[in-house]
Amino acid sequence: MIIGIVAADRNGAIGKGGKLPWHYSADMKFFKETTMGNACVMGYRTWQTLKKPLPNRLNIVLSRNSEIEAQDSVMLLRDVESVLSTAKDLKCDLFVIGGEQVYRSFLPYIEQWIVTEVPLTVAGADAFVPENYLEGFKLAESRRLDEELMVSFYNSLRRDQKSDN
Repeated sequence: MIIGIVAADRNGAIGKGGKLPWHYSADMKFFKETTMGNACVMGYRTWQTLKKPLPNRLNIVLSRNSEIEAQDSVMLLRDVESVLSTAKDLKCDLFVIGGEQVYRSFLPYIEQWIVTEVPLTVAGADAFVPENYLEGFKLAESRRLDEELMVSFYNSLRRDQKSDN
């Protein structure tokens, strides 16, 4: 399954100055537990914000023209089609973890969204989740991560329609 996972503020902001504009340990722990043992696709700028590859996950970096140092558990792929082709052979889920351009590129392929609702409005944010990204999805479940954070799971209506046939 291809799953978009994102933490967004009230206006859909996901970044400011190339970084997450907040730090919630409950969200970091949830992200780690949820993506562990799976593949995570990210853009080059998101890759650069990590100090090292995400452990116990296949790190897929999507970049047309950047180069990265060869490492175990890290793949550099040049286009969405290559990622989708690779994902077909995986025995795990593919998590789309950002940034903005990567979310936009994978929007037609995402089958589920996991959204952490950050109770802030970030002034000067410069990266956003795509507008109407939840169009064609329905809320399946919400739960509290801590006193401040809620996480919601949205399933694709397209997926439901496929299983109804």
